[in-house]
Amino acid sequence: MRTLRVLADANVLYSRTLRDWLILVQLQSETPPYRTYWTEDILAEVLYRQRRAHPEWDGARTARVRDSICGSLEGGRIEDFTVDGSFPGDRDDQHVHAAAVAGGVDIVLTADGGFAARDVQAIAPYEVCAPDAFFLAIDDLAPHLVRAAARAQEAYHRARGGRAWLADALRRAGCPGFAGRVVHHLAANDLEPGASR
Repeated sequence: MRTLRVLADANVLYSRTLRDWLILVQLQSETPPYRTYWTEDILAEVLYRQRRAHPEWDGARTARVRDSICGSLEGGRIEDFTVDGSFPGDRDDQHVHAAAVAGGVDIVLTADGGFAARDVQAIAPYEVCAPDAFFLAIDDLAPHLVRAAARAQEAYHRARGGRAWLADALRRAGCPGFAGRVVHHLAANDLEPGASR
C-alpha cells in the first residue's frame, strides 16, 4: 500500500479535534496510509487564529501548540514553492495550491469549499478532500488503525477523569460520518473479551 502525501490546510490544523485524529491515526503504524505535510504559511494562519481565539494565552503556550504541530506531522515541512498567480480560486489559497504542487501531494485536506470549485479541480494535480470524507476513506482502507486511535483517544480522556465524547467532538468539527464509525469501533471494543471499562 502506497503512503499518501497529505497537505493539511489551516482550517484542519486549527481544529484540535481534527488535528488529534489526523496525528493519532498516522501514529498507529510505522507504515501509515498517509503522511501529513505543512508549510510555514499554513502554520502562521493556525497560530493567528489561535491567538484571536485565545488572547489570554502566554507565549509559552503558543510555542507549545506550534512545536506540537510541527513535531507530530510526520511528512514534514514543504518550504520550496512559488506562488505564480495561476491558481483560479481564492487568492488567499494560492500558497496552499503552490505548496501542494511543489510538494507533489496526493491530497489537500481542507474544509474550505473554494477548493472544490470546478475550475480549481480542473487544474489541480491533487485530490481535494474534506475532513469527513478523508477520515471515512482512511477507515475504509485501514479500520484497524482508526480503531486503535479511537481506543487511544478514549483512554487519554478517561485517564484524566473525563468522559470521552469523541463522536460529539467529531460532529462539531464537521465529521458526522466519521463520528458514526468511531462509535462503531468503540462499541466493538466493548464487545471484545477482556475489554475493561
